[in-house]
Amino acid sequence: MKNIRNFSIVAHIDHGKSTLSDRLIQMTDVVLDRDFKDQILDSMDIERERGITIKSQTICLPYTAKNNQSYSLNLIDTPGHVDFTYEVSRALASCEGALLLVDASQGVEAQTLANLYLALEHDLEIIPVINKIDLPSADIDRVKQQIKDDLGLDPETTILTSAKEGIGIEAVLEGIVNCLPPPSGDPELPLKALIFDSHYDPFRGTIVHIRVFQGSVKPKDMITFMSNNAVYKVEEVGIFQLERTLTNELSAGQVGYIIAGIKTVTDTRCGDTITLKNHPCKTPMSGFKETKPVVFSSIYPVASDGYEELTAGLEKLKLNDASLIYEKDTSVALGFGFRCGFLGLLHLEVVQERLEREYNLSLILTAPSVQYKLIMNDGSSNIIDNPALYPDPTTIDRTKEPFIRAGIIIPDRYMGAVMKLCLDHRGINKTYQYLTNNRLEMIFELPLAEVIYDFYDKLKSVTQGYGSFDYDIIDFREIDLVKLDILINGERVDALSQLVHRDRAVERARRACERLRDEIPRQMFKIAIQGAIGGNIIARKTISPFRKDVTAKCYGGDVTRKRKLLEKQRKGKKRMKMVGQVMIPQSAFLSVLKSDTD
Repeated sequence: MKNIRNFSIVAHIDHGKSTLSDRLIQMTDVVLDRDFKDQILDSMDIERERGITIKSQTICLPYTAKNNQSYSLNLIDTPGHVDFTYEVSRALASCEGALLLVDASQGVEAQTLANLYLALEHDLEIIPVINKIDLPSADIDRVKQQIKDDLGLDPETTILTSAKEGIGIEAVLEGIVNCLPPPSGDPELPLKALIFDSHYDPFRGTIVHIRVFQGSVKPKDMITFMSNNAVYKVEEVGIFQLERTLTNELSAGQVGYIIAGIKTVTDTRCGDTITLKNHPCKTPMSGFKETKPVVFSSIYPVASDGYEELTAGLEKLKLNDASLIYEKDTSVALGFGFRCGFLGLLHLEVVQERLEREYNLSLILTAPSVQYKLIMNDGSSNIIDNPALYPDPTTIDRTKEPFIRAGIIIPDRYMGAVMKLCLDHRGINKTYQYLTNNRLEMIFELPLAEVIYDFYDKLKSVTQGYGSFDYDIIDFREIDLVKLDILINGERVDALSQLVHRDRAVERARRACERLRDEIPRQMFKIAIQGAIGGNIIARKTISPFRKDVTAKCYGGDVTRKRKLLEKQRKGKKRMKMVGQVMIPQSAFLSVLKSDTD
């Protein structure tokens, strides 16, 4: 066990985690050069297209150190975006140490601090690594000073690397071997293994990713999940290299997988403890803290007969993404679907794309919303996230919305632009402080509903990519909340309803009407698209009808003949409008979700 090291790489988004993982894999000869490709651990197409890591991936690296000892290094790669913090916390629960990666030109950013605190919560040994030292804009002395002042780590232990150029990779491997502690745990005690991830294989069932803390597990063992007492017979155990690699057993300190013919997807829960049925451990592991979704949206299949496929797809995706929460929902316009909770708007986009690609589904999503607290006239309180559940406004005494405490780290030259952006989003400026002579941390309190749409994109735009952002929810505060309905030809479309601040209702209604006007195809009759609060119409756009030239057959003659034909057409159009059904395409629902800048 003394020759095993379990470690993660944590950093702010785009500081080079995936590239460093690539170099470590190449240096330890896990993959042949001809089979190598960039971002080799990012297995999903969506990760490669966006250049981000979404899923934490595990790989076992065999390494012979300078002291001629052979080591087994279990790397658990992690995402950097704020929406995937839960993935990071799950990865850290399975490790004894972490490499904290800092960009040599960007320096310490918001997620760097957030991930450091996560690692300290798990009592991990931390090695600071400065990456991208080959860049012309790299300022190593400044970044070392930030590591000392902002992170409280010893800058003398910092390892300098350029993952892109392959500089300093051996120093990183030696640092892992010499500075990180080996795992503890007794292989002779009863089995205690933590489930930190899982995924579904259509041929083998659920494949469970585990970290063994004590005891051992091998094929033919009878195991039980401590949360629900489900019992299974182990068929196969092994470790993760680029492919799954069979081993005879997994013992204390190791990270690997179990296949046990688990067909019931809901039996496997991240944070659960696995033990032996005949020789169980006394207490389960503490597991992970529960995720708290902040953005809610309903997902419906485009065709009503796709509901069963959507149910199966969400069950399997839940295995691979423990932070996804969903429950059954129904809509007059869209039929049966699911109300889902997400950690952020990027998380929502990723879930939608994964369902469409991996399970071949066509989906419609409703406008994202946050949870609001309603205080009723009788003193009771309700929490709602779905506009369909919004009660009669006359029964509501007051409404509250969630506020976040946002930490924004920027170069000081962008202070004015960021201040304007936050104030435009109903933000309250609490404080700011200089971290160094030209880097500033600004603390704002912002309504979560304003942040989930396009705040992060706009922050990156106004700071030219140098702004970094991290947040946590603090409390609920009173606002003037209204339900905005969208009417098409006088019919309310419940899937397009939104809960908005009264001051933003007109602007939001106009934008929704304009986008629907562009997306809904023209008919032979006039279509009115309206935004309404209760019985008050606050915005309107009209789709003009196609016009058939009924007078084309009249060559000259008396004008009354033309008038008679036009009058006949007008009566026909009026009757058509009374019975006309408007077909709303999927793109129309999606267009309402897009931000102002799209």
